[in-house]
Amino acid sequence: MAARRVAVCASLAAARPLPLGGRRRLSPVPRSALSGAAMEPAPRWLAGLRFDNRALRALPVETPPAGPEGASTTPRLVPGACFTRVRPTPLRQPRLVALSEPALALLGLGAPPAPEAEAEAALFFSGNALLPGAEPAAHCYCGHQFGQFAGQLGDGAAMYLGEVCTAAGERWELQLKGAGPTPFSRQADGRKVLRSSIREFLCSEAMFHLGVPTTRAGACVTSESTVARDVFYDGNPKYEKCTVVLRIASTFIRFGSFEIFKSADEHTGRAGPSVGRNDIRVQLLDYVISSFYPEIQAAHASDNVQRNAAFFREVTRRTARMVAEWQCVGFCHGVLNTDNMSILGLTIDYGPFGFLDRYDPDHVCNASDNTGRYTYSKQPEVCKWNLRKLAEALQPELPLELGEAILAEEFDAEFQRHYLQKMRRKLGLVRVELEEDGVLVSKLLQTMHLTGADFTNTFYLLSSFLVDPESPGLAEFLARLMEQCASLEELRQAFRPQMDPRQLSMMLMLAQSNPQLFALMGTRAGIARELERVEQQSQLEQLSAAELQSRNQDHWATWLQAYRARLDKDLEGAGDAAAWQAERVRVMRASNPKYVLRNYMAQNAIEAAERGDFSEASTCLTLWSAGGGHGFDSSHPHTPPGSAGTEATGDPLPLRGRGCHRARGHGADWRAAFLQQQASALGSRTVCDVIIVMASACSTPLEFPEAPVCC
Repeated sequence: MAARRVAVCASLAAARPLPLGGRRRLSPVPRSALSGAAMEPAPRWLAGLRFDNRALRALPVETPPAGPEGASTTPRLVPGACFTRVRPTPLRQPRLVALSEPALALLGLGAPPAPEAEAEAALFFSGNALLPGAEPAAHCYCGHQFGQFAGQLGDGAAMYLGEVCTAAGERWELQLKGAGPTPFSRQADGRKVLRSSIREFLCSEAMFHLGVPTTRAGACVTSESTVARDVFYDGNPKYEKCTVVLRIASTFIRFGSFEIFKSADEHTGRAGPSVGRNDIRVQLLDYVISSFYPEIQAAHASDNVQRNAAFFREVTRRTARMVAEWQCVGFCHGVLNTDNMSILGLTIDYGPFGFLDRYDPDHVCNASDNTGRYTYSKQPEVCKWNLRKLAEALQPELPLELGEAILAEEFDAEFQRHYLQKMRRKLGLVRVELEEDGVLVSKLLQTMHLTGADFTNTFYLLSSFLVDPESPGLAEFLARLMEQCASLEELRQAFRPQMDPRQLSMMLMLAQSNPQLFALMGTRAGIARELERVEQQSQLEQLSAAELQSRNQDHWATWLQAYRARLDKDLEGAGDAAAWQAERVRVMRASNPKYVLRNYMAQNAIEAAERGDFSEASTCLTLWSAGGGHGFDSSHPHTPPGSAGTEATGDPLPLRGRGCHRARGHGADWRAAFLQQQASALGSRTVCDVIIVMASACSTPLEFPEAPVCC
């Protein structure tokens, strides 16, 4: 097989010059900036892809500075431009891990004729060769990360290839993630590794088949090139294989794309690279609205303010619906910064992410999120916050007061409407909509939380709930429901306090003695959650396993009684009970999947791929494409196999090193992060220790007892 791949690659050696966009009104790219780009192999399977790179014609593109090889990717600010030209860095012996035929079908590609297409995909989707018409570029954007403006970010590990037009009249942007350094890579190497690439590839496709708006993943290509990564962040890096993901979307423009014009931030002092360039903001707005919201452009062609207001209204609605879909499938994004928010309302940039196993509204899937800013339950709130930052970035083309009014009017209402509509379908409420349905859903989630029930399995199991109160199967159903609940030890572990008792006591005293400083640290919500954990832990310590089982049965029996009464009301509006029951089951089966991308599934695929076996990844794709894997996953363990504590599983990790933007002072609230840094510098064990040291410098003196309990 290897020899055949080599022969196929050799057969693709017919030379073809790389087009550089003759219609472009830009100076030509220096040869030094595109070293090795003069001749490209000619594709066969991919030869039908027709590029028309409208974004590079409509928006300003920086021509890389002349200089020695590598100068074009030197980290730098990119002012006055939305893109800069780049070139993928070749990989050694690229090898295809997986293709998503449904995603590639968007481009008009049929099933790949193996093995020729396998070698061709490895060649072109690794970035080792460019397709005719492709014009690689990196997109410039900024972003608010963990609530603080971070300045210029940009595509540090991703490259725009161009836009493919299909016979159906659709236009799809292709992007390579992990193709090498760009001017936005900062201290990083522009590479992604096998474990993170497999997770992104699988989750992109899983989300699509779950019905969630998302960017797509067409291919995953690994190689023999390696980069060093400190997998466990313990000072023991290892070499991992460089891997590239082909991503597909109508556009990858995001909220942060409009933040390149931001003036110096009052908290961080950082500014966008194109501050003051309202002409480019107007260009970007015109391009986005005319290209992706043509109906809005047509309806408001003579009034730009109303056009921009209608655009922001639609982005708000799409974002609200997207996050409602997340909540309904138990998806946690993990890095909901403004630079990770699509202008089309798509799920974008799968870094740290996870699906709920045991239902926990405070679940955090990103170790950098040490205050729980991006917990599962806060995702709607954070998306709304990000939309406000978009509204700020659209000024003066959209007056802020108008943007804020639209946000207040639209987001909560659209989220609640869509969320409740989806939840009704998940519960099989198909005929009658009642105002109290929201309460029924809330009590269900509360019951799941108290009993540690598995989110995905519990919802699907409810589709087999028998409505007839005289049914002899009720006890059996309740027993199956109990199987989805966590054990006593699992609950004790889940509610284990995360703060040292002495630190918690110190924080409580600080809240009383110096509320101003306590408020500055932004920890009030965290303390409330910690107190709840302490109370839950105390109750659990006093329970036996049998008592927990009895308590769980009581919780579920109470909720099922309310659920049965609600189903009876839904049945009242149906003329045929059998037809109603069949419709209810059909709707629930279509709305409640058997398979989501649980961490152990992704980890199994990663470990197999690291051994050279890519079949596990293909198996996962088969689950999604075969109807989303609807059915009941009775085999799922509450503590899935896999490497706990690694990014590959999505479990919490120690804070990343300085090479990652998520660890350079942008995590959590900046004041709390500053105190933590000071504590480390002073050799202190807790943030409380440094508060004592800083007390003399505080405008309002701290009043501690004679012997603070945290010292």
